[in-house]
Amino acid sequence: MNIPTTIATHNGSFHADDVFGVAVLRLLHPEARLLRTRDATLIAAADFAVDVGGEWDAARGRFDHHQRGFDGARTSGVVYASAGLVWAAHGPALVAQQCGLAEPTLAQAIADSLDRELVQHLDRADTGAANAAPGLFGLSALLAQFNLPWDRRGSAEQDDAAALARFEQAMAVVTQLLLAALDQQRARHQGAQQVREAQVLLDGRVLLLPRGGLPWRDVASAEMPDLWFVVYPDASDRQHQLHVVTVEPQSFTARKDLPRAWAGLREAELAAATGVADAVFCHNGRFIAGAGSLQGALRLAELAVAAPFDPK
Repeated sequence: MNIPTTIATHNGSFHADDVFGVAVLRLLHPEARLLRTRDATLIAAADFAVDVGGEWDAARGRFDHHQRGFDGARTSGVVYASAGLVWAAHGPALVAQQCGLAEPTLAQAIADSLDRELVQHLDRADTGAANAAPGLFGLSALLAQFNLPWDRRGSAEQDDAAALARFEQAMAVVTQLLLAALDQQRARHQGAQQVREAQVLLDGRVLLLPRGGLPWRDVASAEMPDLWFVVYPDASDRQHQLHVVTVEPQSFTARKDLPRAWAGLREAELAAATGVADAVFCHNGRFIAGAGSLQGALRLAELAVAAPFDPK
């Protein structure tokens, strides 16, 4: 007879860190039984204990951060709560499982990205290291809404049953979000690798992407210091676009703007100004232009590279 895996967490009110930690383990062990308790004997017998039990020992499945002397923290200094402890131990395995990855390095990179963008913020909210987002804005505040209101409480047995059902509801929300976020992270990392492998033209000033939608901005700004422009087909494949590269990934300042003479021109006017017969448009902000063909977009890129720098 197979004995199901048991995941223990505390009963009573729950927070985002215990919901997230249990959700991660449940995805890895879908047959696992959830036990919400503070009974030390039951916790000790469980395969995993999340946010309860007074121990941190990943090898033994113990993921609590409330005990005296706990000093677990990331290399960045962000202190762990239970979400981060579980993610540090099991995140890469979940990434590999859900994203179908055989390469451990990529799975770890995706897990690290999700930790920076999501998990550590759950930890900071739980430990009080970050101010809560206003109102109900923020995942921690949203998940708190699943807790049992004071005027719906009854006997201890009734409350435990109702709270367990609400915990499962909160965990379902986290699970959907986590799986969607993993898919986004996978696509971002795999797309970034395609960007790195794309063809570079015009003495390193133009990057030619094979398809639209690739996440090129961070790679181009952070890893390709000589690059000025990127050419790619738009999502509809009806035209090819020419886009500036910014000085930093989150900046709006271009390394080189498109020529001032093109600003705001469309179709016949832009064709006359550039000599590119299928030119479609140039934004008035001079950060993007388009042509009906790849050849047209590459000609616009060639002209933009050759044009003198002209500040806005």
